[in-house]
Amino acid sequence: MRRRKHWGWGYEDDVWSAQQLRAAAPGLEEHLRIRGAAEVETPVALQDVKLPEPRVAPPPALEPICASDPHARASHAWGKSYSDVVRGFRGRFDFPPDVVAAPRGERDVEAVLEWAAGANVAVIPYGGGTSVSGGVQCEVPGRFDGAVSLDLGAMDRVLQIDDVSRAACIQAGALGPVLERQLKALDLTLRFYPQSFELSTLGGWIATRAGGHFATVETRIDDLVESVRAVTPAGPWQSRRAPSSGAGVSPDRMLLGSEGILGVITEAWVRVRPRPQSHSLAAVRFGEFSNGIDALRAISQSALRPSNCRLIDAEEARMTGASDGTAALLVLGFEAAEDALLPVGELLDRALALCSEHGGEWDHAAVRRPRWEGDRISSGGGTGDAVGAWRAAFFRAPYLRDAFVAMGILSETFETAVTWERFDALHEAVMTAASDAIGSGGRVTCRISHVYPDGPAPYYTVLAAARRGEELEQWAQIKRAATDALMASGGTVTHHHAVGRDHRAWYDRQRPDPFAAALRAVKSEVDPGGLLNPGVLIDP
Repeated sequence: MRRRKHWGWGYEDDVWSAQQLRAAAPGLEEHLRIRGAAEVETPVALQDVKLPEPRVAPPPALEPICASDPHARASHAWGKSYSDVVRGFRGRFDFPPDVVAAPRGERDVEAVLEWAAGANVAVIPYGGGTSVSGGVQCEVPGRFDGAVSLDLGAMDRVLQIDDVSRAACIQAGALGPVLERQLKALDLTLRFYPQSFELSTLGGWIATRAGGHFATVETRIDDLVESVRAVTPAGPWQSRRAPSSGAGVSPDRMLLGSEGILGVITEAWVRVRPRPQSHSLAAVRFGEFSNGIDALRAISQSALRPSNCRLIDAEEARMTGASDGTAALLVLGFEAAEDALLPVGELLDRALALCSEHGGEWDHAAVRRPRWEGDRISSGGGTGDAVGAWRAAFFRAPYLRDAFVAMGILSETFETAVTWERFDALHEAVMTAASDAIGSGGRVTCRISHVYPDGPAPYYTVLAAARRGEELEQWAQIKRAATDALMASGGTVTHHHAVGRDHRAWYDRQRPDPFAAALRAVKSEVDPGGLLNPGVLIDP
């Protein structure tokens, strides 16, 4: 089996060698217009990593599903934020789990929680380990005698399909590609593609209220969840399957975004759909980013509901190879099954008309439209090279960031959501604050990842020459300045990256105090010992 890297994104057999990095560095630096460190570094090898001895050991009955070897502990010690990757790259593992447990089913999860309660061990649900907000590290209070990382990766099956109601019951440990392969055999799809799709899990998406493929309407995993089951130290938590319910506070909604503190999500019923049979795509250019924003608002407040509606500023479009950097780029697309009420080509034409009203331009020959072939719809027309270039760069970005760390380039992101009338002020404040904190030679870019009738979700990328040995402090300063600015401008601390430990200070200011007290009360009932992911969302 392929092993995940112990320090960064992806697998051990999918890395650039030091020689490859040194050869690629000059070209990457020229393309990014940022000069990294003089020397390309290499990560600390696993055999050279010094981990503290495990403080606890599992009982004999759990030994078959537990591991305490260096790779298991190191690879579960951090998430995948820039700071996490830097620490792992340098061989720094401050809070490694004492044990990594890989349950094969719900009974194993219950057994781990029972042992942890008796042994005074904290339990941190791991998901796919792709957290970028400090949500999976075993940084637990000193009152605990140890910590176990709970990895549900072995629980990855589609358990049941309800093809009448178009829903599927899927185990929480299923990675995005794994669950899609199983659904594809039935010509179905969940159609949920976060940037972390390759290595993130259904349970992780639910626990963090992840944002996915659709840029409008069904933007979050919330919209696709029908029912959730979780195991808690006080017993199982399962909601009734229903298309909608007005029966009080929703059990599902409490688990959505709970980040592992209210139970270990083991499975969920999610809404699936026939795989799309037709697509229409276009890349629309705007001379000014603000004109693109106006077009986004018009589209989001129409009834068109595009599946893709992402506006990328000129500099980010250049860096991803989607354009020459002279214009902002709107990636606009529609998709549908064969039984769609309106042809996706007609929907695209209506959206393009709105873009035109706000100064948008596009290459008519490159617009991708569906066409009929006998009794089947297929995608024809242009290839949409700009769209393809951006999509490829989007999913490859986490791999490139590992390379940037070796090259001495700081690369990280943050995101928010805000209502339309406050966007201009927020955008200016955030760009100014982040740019000032970055200093000369760096830059911050913006794309709008999701849009709603009442506002956009801007997503910012920071690039700068890293200060070797001071990367954590450097990024913390930039992060603090940018987050203070967006919070002061009326934005949320996060649109879809979750709270974790990194956003706690701002989350504590954002949430109402009575709600925090109510959440603590729920936590005390389902997890009396405070074992589950202590320190996330609330203090015990």
